[in-house]
Amino acid sequence: MSEASSKAIFIIVDGIPADVLESTPTPNFDDISGAGGYTRAWVGGEAGGESESPTVSAVGYNSLITGTWSNKHNVYDNDVNDPNYAYWDIFRIAKKHDSSLQTALFSTWTDNRTKLIGDGLPEAGGYKLDFTFDGLELDAGRFPHDLQSNYIRDIDATVAGEAARHVRHAGPDLSWVYLQYTDDIGHRHGDGPKMTAAVSLMDEWVGQIWDAVKAREASHAEDWMLVVTTDHGRNAETGRGHGCQTERERTIWISTNHNVLNANFGPDAAIVDILPSIATHLGLSMPDDIRTALDGQSFID
Repeated sequence: MSEASSKAIFIIVDGIPADVLESTPTPNFDDISGAGGYTRAWVGGEAGGESESPTVSAVGYNSLITGTWSNKHNVYDNDVNDPNYAYWDIFRIAKKHDSSLQTALFSTWTDNRTKLIGDGLPEAGGYKLDFTFDGLELDAGRFPHDLQSNYIRDIDATVAGEAARHVRHAGPDLSWVYLQYTDDIGHRHGDGPKMTAAVSLMDEWVGQIWDAVKAREASHAEDWMLVVTTDHGRNAETGRGHGCQTERERTIWISTNHNVLNANFGPDAAIVDILPSIATHLGLSMPDDIRTALDGQSFID
């Protein structure tokens, strides 16, 4: 029997504090973690040090996909005005290793592709994504904008559904899914029943993707690593804000189905550890200057 091919998919569900996740019934997250592990982790770089990074959404995404903090990737807010593409994203690393690897992005925020990944930009390594599903937030005809963010809820449901469909039928080697609704609800309502309900929706959407991953493994010779995380916590006073260096804002979590976790998988794990972990699973090599610039370390053997 031939060796199973390695595949990886990472999902960012925006702005879910660890304590909220842990107090909400989430059977799909629990199933993923039961296959591998769950841990609290952190974002924000070294508080008070050179690498201190705002606990802001785009900053967290870019720290994940580059394995570096803001002092390197140069993203300090959601405007993403001048990212430093000298620190490669995971898709650029994958394509440099093997250009035939199939990559995919499913995102409720188009800037993930156009600005953070910089897909198609020569300075960012050119085109790195083979399949993309995004831009729905720009389609106000199909998704009329409303103050309650119901349109973001509907976009997230559509994005998750397409991610599940594509994974099930195409099985890309490396994929990123980004879902936003929980952050919008957090900003509007803070801690409480509406946030809990939004987390339950996220669990359903992630469950669709998890089912697709399990279906691929059951019907193909594939070894899938799924990582689910969030980009920041929220303030302790109301749960509405984030961006600073308080413990709750810096505390995130990581759930994965990978069952060969090493001592780095624990409360000292950081969002920058996800890139080297995925690279380990996929067996990706990288140029020495990119590898040595990483701020994270693999939590799998």
